Amino acid sequence: MENKPKAVVLLSGGLDSSTTLAIARQQEFETHALTFRYGQKHEIEIESARRVAARLGAAQHIIAEFDLRQFGGSALTGDIPVPKLRNPEEISRGIPVTYVPARNTIFLSFALAWAEVLPANDIFIGVNAIDYSGYPDCRPEYIEAYQKMANLATKAGVEGRQRLLIHTPLIRMTKADIIRTGIGLGVDYSLTNSCYDPTPVEDSPGEGIACGECDACLLRLMGFAEAGVKDPLRYREGRGRG
Repeated sequence: MENKPKAVVLLSGGLDSSTTLAIARQQEFETHALTFRYGQKHEIEIESARRVAARLGAAQHIIAEFDLRQFGGSALTGDIPVPKLRNPEEISRGIPVTYVPARNTIFLSFALAWAEVLPANDIFIGVNAIDYSGYPDCRPEYIEAYQKMANLATKAGVEGRQRLLIHTPLIRMTKADIIRTGIGLGVDYSLTNSCYDPTPVEDSPGEGIACGECDACLLRLMGFAEAGVKDPLRYREGRGRG
C-alpha cells in the first residue's frame, strides 16, 4: 500500500459515491474516504458510508461535521418537503429543491485541504451529468473550473509540490451503467442508502428504510430495473420495484 498514490474520495454512502470509491481502488489508489455530517435529514447515509468504506478497504475514513441547516434553502437541510412520486420529465425539469446551496464546492474544499496534507494529487467525486438531477455543481464545466481554481489555491500548488486532478468517473454514465460497473467491482449495494426521506432510525433500529418515492429512490430503482438487477435496498411498505 505504501507505493500506491493517495486519493481523497468523497463518500456519501449512496450508490454513486460507493461505486466511485470502488473505481479509485481498482485504479490502484490508496483511498482516503471523506464523508460529511452537514445537517442533512437523511443522516442514515453516514452509517452507510462507514460500512462501504470498511468493506472497500479505505485506508482512512474521516467524517467532517458542520451544519448547513443554519442556511436552509434545501429540502435536505430546511423546512421544505422532499418531492415524491415525480416522473422522469418532472425530475429533469429545472434545479430540484433537494439542491443544497454550494454543497459540492464546500465538499471539494474540504477534500482539497485534506489532499494537501496527505499529500495527494487526486480527488474522486461521484458527480453525474445525465441522471436527470439538474444540479449545477455536477456539470463538467463546474468541475473543470474548480480544478483550475484548486491548483491556484494551496501552498503545495504554488510551490509545485501538488498538481491536483479531480476525477469524475461517473459523469457520463447512466445509472444502469454505474450499477453494472459497481457490481463488476464487487460493490455490495445493500450497504448503500440513496433515499432523501428514509424512516427515522428510531422507527427502524439500525437503519432508515428507504421511502421508494423521492427522486433519489426513483432514479435508483429505474437504474436497477434498466440494469436487470434487483435492488437489495429495503423500501418502505414494499415500494421498491427493483
